[in-house]
Amino acid sequence: MKKSLAYHPKSICLFILCICLSGWVFSQKTVAVPAGSIPVSGIQPNLSDSALLDIVQRQTFRYFWDFAHPVSGMARERSNIGFGYGHETVTTGGTGFGIMSVIVAVERNWISRDTAARFMLKMVNFLLKANSYHGAFPHWMDGATGKTIPFSRKDDGADLVETSYLFQGLLCARQYFNGDNKTERELRNRINWLWPDIEWNWFTNGGQEVLYWHWSPNNGWAMNFPVRGFNECLIMYILAASSPHERYQVSPVVYHRGWAESNFFKNGKDYYGIKLPLGFDYGGPLFFSHYSFLGLDPRGLKDRYADYWEQNRNHTLINREHCIRNPNKFKGYGENCWGLTASDTYNGYAAHSPTEDLGTISPTAALSAFPYTPEYSMKVLRHFYYDLGSKIWSEYGFVDAFNETKNWYADSHLAIDQGPVIVMIENYRTGLLWKLFMSCPEIITGIKKLGFESPWLTK
Repeated sequence: MKKSLAYHPKSICLFILCICLSGWVFSQKTVAVPAGSIPVSGIQPNLSDSALLDIVQRQTFRYFWDFAHPVSGMARERSNIGFGYGHETVTTGGTGFGIMSVIVAVERNWISRDTAARFMLKMVNFLLKANSYHGAFPHWMDGATGKTIPFSRKDDGADLVETSYLFQGLLCARQYFNGDNKTERELRNRINWLWPDIEWNWFTNGGQEVLYWHWSPNNGWAMNFPVRGFNECLIMYILAASSPHERYQVSPVVYHRGWAESNFFKNGKDYYGIKLPLGFDYGGPLFFSHYSFLGLDPRGLKDRYADYWEQNRNHTLINREHCIRNPNKFKGYGENCWGLTASDTYNGYAAHSPTEDLGTISPTAALSAFPYTPEYSMKVLRHFYYDLGSKIWSEYGFVDAFNETKNWYADSHLAIDQGPVIVMIENYRTGLLWKLFMSCPEIITGIKKLGFESPWLTK
């Protein structure tokens, strides 16, 4: 399901419409296990923190390796069939998260570097032939053919946000696979063919001072969704300012008058005694502090509006404190069980947050917050693994969500939830993906142009 919806009344309406049209029909998954698969691990007692993190990262990686689409290598949208589409449905943004997970897998010796490079080259060659629109990819496509699968009747073309998540991953891969051999050279070259081709300025819809989320060859700008912050889409503006093709770059005014101009950008209020610099009341779902920051390093990242480390940490602490205080008296909530973000739930899918709390905990929320709240996230991880155990631990890591009040435990996994668990735990442990993404010279140029401060600007 498309989690990457800005927390905005228009996007929620579009989301509900999509749910109604699709009928919420799920069926059991069928998995073709490739050669070199990652072994499944059951619950193991008395693990050290480091060993537990290893197991969680590795088993979650199985989603992007053992369950990858066999033709394209791209990430399937979800582990069960949903919304009337079959297992051919792959997701652009989730694939970007999966690419970053492949890098982690090489670094931790779960797969060989050569195997990973060949896998990545297959994927990039597929993308070179897949449907794209002014250089941007659709949200969903057929993993065998590269043809667009509409997300809704009018959302049948470019999705600039999902494309940004994909290229956040591809740029990390370009930086990581720097070997002087045929496979890695070809991989870098092909990424460098795709990256400059995105016509970021096209998505200003005729020169407006804001980026638009969607464009369709059949419906034009009918989705009519200018993207204003603060939400999960910051990375889109960073990449749009960083394009290596000067003709397609956007100017700083698009960031300052588009992204930073809305009635839900600046906040500055306290919630549970914790100040929130930006965003909706109580911060919104936690994926706001994850998706853009899988590669974009928030440590010391500041602009005229906020300190983004403070923003993301405080957003997390507010979400945690809400669950500890538990004003709705849901079963299971507490200091060892918190984390509200968008995920499956007992009656469909919802963007869970303190202001939309259904009693559903999404494991990705607290686990992807490891860099911001390591001690608190580790307590949650141990509770999930040892106390809830087989109720939520599965072949692809933790299931998407659970609700103890309703005695409901998902049997589904979503690419956009599994990927951040692997990547953000790795950023907590080694900073690997932050180092790679921030080593891109184009990104340094882009953030400097937009007026950001970062320790990476002086390296």
